[in-house]
Amino acid sequence: MDSSDKDKERIKSILLNTFLFILIIWAVKTVESIFGLEFYTYGILPKDKGGLLGIFTSPFIHADFSHLISNTTTLFAIVFILFYSYPRSAKAVFFITYFVNGFAVWYFARTGTYHIGASGLVYGLLSFLFFVGIFRKDAKAIAITLIITFMYGGFVWGIFPTDPKISFESHLAGMIIGLLCAVIFRKKDPSEKKYEWEDEEEYTEDMNPEDVRIHEDAEEVYFDEDEIDEQLERIKNKHNIK
Repeated sequence: MDSSDKDKERIKSILLNTFLFILIIWAVKTVESIFGLEFYTYGILPKDKGGLLGIFTSPFIHADFSHLISNTTTLFAIVFILFYSYPRSAKAVFFITYFVNGFAVWYFARTGTYHIGASGLVYGLLSFLFFVGIFRKDAKAIAITLIITFMYGGFVWGIFPTDPKISFESHLAGMIIGLLCAVIFRKKDPSEKKYEWEDEEEYTEDMNPEDVRIHEDAEEVYFDEDEIDEQLERIKNKHNIK
């Protein structure tokens, strides 16, 4: 199997796993709606021991289908980008964001109310993709950062307490966790191959002439100053040049 076939298989695997994750979230809301159930008590209830269960279950619970659609469409896109672009760090980033965000909400968020939804996970992954591109500075990472900026730039307002019905705490915690993950895992995945012009070396007066390299047809030709002097001396002697 060549590299292109492997890449296609990897894309299929990521799409399938992402789809199954989103499907579970939709199944939970569908069951709740069909049978007239209320799953909000499976959300995070801050500072309450019984609310610790919500760290695991809250991302699957949503207030309504509008809330569900807004979260899952974004989540599908960023989970795919994460696992395709940063395969070595994706799992760690995903689970750190998932569980640390949940615990942060349980410990720091407003008490007396349940915090539900996958918004904290969404903000965490968006934050990671944005900041890791800034830190890595390779072409692919910068492109992803620009995509995130143009598509989801307005999400930054969600970290402020503008609506008491919205858990801005989970958004803020997610953004901070994503930033920290970007710092920790910025060198985990290999950088994209640089363009040829990015590898060119600029000659300065401080450089030793013996260290100067000429790049031609992807080969490096080294010139030794002493060897060149010897060749010139032989030519002079042969032709009686003074």
